[in-house]
Amino acid sequence: MKKILSVAIPCYNSQDYMRHCVETLLSGGDKVEILIIDDGSKDDTLKIAKELEKANPGIVRAIHQENKGHGGAVMTGIREATAPYFKVVDSDDWVGVEAFHHILQLLDGFITTGKEVDLLLANYIYDKVGSRRKKVIRYTHALPTDQVIGWDHARHFKKGQYILMHSAIYRTQVLRDSGLDLPEHTFYVDNLFVYKPLPYVKKLYYTDTDLYHYFIGREDQSVNEKVMISRIDQQIRVNKMMLDGTDLRKVEDAHLRKYMYNYAEIITVISSILLIKSGTPENLAKKKELFAWLKENHNYFYKKFMHGIFGPALCLHTRFGRKCQILCYNAANRFFGFS
Repeated sequence: MKKILSVAIPCYNSQDYMRHCVETLLSGGDKVEILIIDDGSKDDTLKIAKELEKANPGIVRAIHQENKGHGGAVMTGIREATAPYFKVVDSDDWVGVEAFHHILQLLDGFITTGKEVDLLLANYIYDKVGSRRKKVIRYTHALPTDQVIGWDHARHFKKGQYILMHSAIYRTQVLRDSGLDLPEHTFYVDNLFVYKPLPYVKKLYYTDTDLYHYFIGREDQSVNEKVMISRIDQQIRVNKMMLDGTDLRKVEDAHLRKYMYNYAEIITVISSILLIKSGTPENLAKKKELFAWLKENHNYFYKKFMHGIFGPALCLHTRFGRKCQILCYNAANRFFGFS
């Protein structure tokens, strides 16, 4: 049976939780190619990956590489993928089994009828430790459901409502054609993974299905606020790469251009707020440098940013300014789900 979906699972010291992730994906049977990418782990991750490969021949592939970070592991997955569609599932996350079956049926239908879409979107769930109610991120107010559409039908994305890696399944060739090249040894590249290929997406499809369970709660998790501040240079690097990699003025579709501006805007807000919250003279200087870099290298973006809600608020140093910055922080937190 030809594969429909390649799923890359970047793993680094994931021995304690990776089995659950893989087991949920195995429910897809022979239609799925599961690429477990051991990114130079120092625990039993590779051993477990090989055991799963042996138990599930033709479905699971264990791939070992020297440590390259999350981006390097994702790029290995894209290179190794053989299926027409591609998804990333982090090793501490998982998919809902019934929802996964529905997604595979949709993808199979696109392929069988020759009406392939470039991007399939589904809902994701914040599975936060200690939270009784699980927050579901859906796009029902932004996109029509169960229709093949273009960006002209994607007009109603609100600030704080963005496509994340958790919700996205790309056509594999779109990722390759876009020139996506995620940096190694860098966190937060999932934003680049989603952002860079968007101008190559002509047809998309949204299903109101709760597919992806996004686990939040480990103290060492990359979206933990303290961890993000400690890795602020990597956040800024991704922020700059997003803007350097796509000239927004050349994005032909006005609806997509607006969406991509808003996406880059919230990433810039996150970078700025984390620099402000750290409170160190060094990081406050980095915020000043970031704004100067924006003005010099991306004046189109900078002017829009400074004439919007967030830009001026992030430059205020009064008590009122602090309140505005807290509002910006809350907006960023809703988007990124840290703390």
